[in-house]
Amino acid sequence: MPPPAPPTELVPSERAVVLLSCALSALGSGLLVATHALWPDLRSRARRLLLFLSLADLLSAASYFYGVLQDFAGPSWDCVLQGALSTFANTSSFFWTVAIALYLYLSIVRAAREPRTGRLLWAFHVVSWGVPLAITVAAVALKKIGYDASDVSVGWCWIDLDAEDRVLWMLLTGKLWEMLAYVTLPVLYLLIRKHINRAHEALSEYRPILSEEHRLRRHASAADKKLVLIPLIFICLRVWSTVRFVLTLCGSPAVQSPVLVVLHGIGNTFQGGANCIMFVLCTHAVRTRLFSVCCRCCPSQPSAQSPAGPPKPPAPSKTGESQGSRHTPDELPVT
Repeated sequence: MPPPAPPTELVPSERAVVLLSCALSALGSGLLVATHALWPDLRSRARRLLLFLSLADLLSAASYFYGVLQDFAGPSWDCVLQGALSTFANTSSFFWTVAIALYLYLSIVRAAREPRTGRLLWAFHVVSWGVPLAITVAAVALKKIGYDASDVSVGWCWIDLDAEDRVLWMLLTGKLWEMLAYVTLPVLYLLIRKHINRAHEALSEYRPILSEEHRLRRHASAADKKLVLIPLIFICLRVWSTVRFVLTLCGSPAVQSPVLVVLHGIGNTFQGGANCIMFVLCTHAVRTRLFSVCCRCCPSQPSAQSPAGPPKPPAPSKTGESQGSRHTPDELPVT
């Protein structure tokens, strides 16, 4: 059994960066949830899975924020509570990320039918919420979660450093599922991309004669295809946590590198923010509607009015210009 990892001293600048990452991730996850609630016509099944991932990321960011802000100096009840919440949310995020990739594989590559995908969604709920909950309850009941300001965290509580089987519980409460996701996600991602590329090649010579309806249908599914990028976001963010975990097991002094510490803190907390950038700010339909809502909530300053009364309606146009070119928010594209 390797000795406990030495404590990681976080300087104020590193703590500030991690706290900012937590706040941006929580804001991004909340924005994803809000867009799902505001616009029912955007609620595809794939985006519903993204909603559940956002809820897990929101809870994860909030619990990490409390842990880093509190700067625990030893075991306490709120340390255990924070560690339990972050363990559950973090592990659930792993499962939902894999669930999204599996759903896309079955619906795009295998062309799964609606009843089958409906049953699959219930299975995703059971596994992605149930397994993390069971692991977390077992860890709390066996007193495995506690003070862990060590090289395998960035100031928050996780697995108690005094537990003799701490490495086993570190694997069960996150690292095992994280490393399995590194293998599963790229395989599913490559299969999906290969299938999409083949379909595009097969339709390339017929594309000029496709009807407008078919083109709109392809445009409407573009946002769901973008969900394929979730595995790439996951790997780019989570790999730093795994690197520090392996370096800790090897006893390497490189684990104390400030760059690795900051990347680990950002990677574990910013998944919600990254998903928001990709599926809100970089998605035309959602971005346009969001800007429209912001403009209505923050109207421009009205010009000076005459004290005689309200302004008169504008005179009819003499040039016969049509007012039909004005678009209401309801006329905006949905993808």
